[in-house]
Amino acid sequence: MALKPNNLSDNYYRICSFILVMLCSCGSPALAQQRAKANNTLFTAGHASAFIGGLYDAYYPYNKLKLHGDFGLGAPDKLDGELLILHGKIYQTQSSGKTFEIPDTGRTPFAVVNFFHVDRVFKTSVQMNKEKLYAYLDSVLPDQNGIYAIRVKGSFNSIKTRAFPEVKQKPYIPLAGMLALQQFFNFGDVKGDLVGYRLPGYMEGPNITGYHFHFLSEDTKAGGHIIDLLTDVISIEIDYLDSFTVDLPQTRDFNNFDFKKDRSGEVRQVENGKE
Repeated sequence: MALKPNNLSDNYYRICSFILVMLCSCGSPALAQQRAKANNTLFTAGHASAFIGGLYDAYYPYNKLKLHGDFGLGAPDKLDGELLILHGKIYQTQSSGKTFEIPDTGRTPFAVVNFFHVDRVFKTSVQMNKEKLYAYLDSVLPDQNGIYAIRVKGSFNSIKTRAFPEVKQKPYIPLAGMLALQQFFNFGDVKGDLVGYRLPGYMEGPNITGYHFHFLSEDTKAGGHIIDLLTDVISIEIDYLDSFTVDLPQTRDFNNFDFKKDRSGEVRQVENGKE
């Protein structure tokens, strides 16, 4: 038992004791390792195949999502556009093209986030469309089974994005059946950020594997899911992740969802915006 010096008040002694305990805890190697692990983990709220299959009702709070990452992408409640998370702020792009920061009081049906820490940086002024950019990324990310968070920032000669309209009533149509309703947006000579991931094949199902990016303009007034682009001068920041975790909806719709159907083809259609 610690002895209290006579010249210390009770309150002052309690404060000193609390600070001592916190300092000891922070110095714990096990705790430091646990925190480092948590900051190097991809967190998925929801299930990608279920979302693609029509589970658009939000369930996971934004304020809880921010406890798992300050960087990422996802979808708003009832498919009302696209989400992007950058520097801990959440931005929504609606099918009208309007892009704006939203408070963390809402919920999402599907989102993927992590705490972004730069491990490597590549800079290039070679003009590349989406296909060539992905090929370039493949050349600098040789581990086919790695989990990568990727931020591409800089100038773009052109960018094409899309957003879906909000769904109104059930039963919801699977996302591949709504491609005719998606709205496209074209931007020329624009600066901004691509926020996204390259995820390996073994993560198929709960996540969208391969490349997946959303865009946010430098002035935060434009965004959406990337359909195509042409780069100018860009900087590519890579964060190597070493684990992932998935939070599954505890809802009747999820419990009754048909996971036997192979939706990999639908995922590719939705990613590329093509029927």
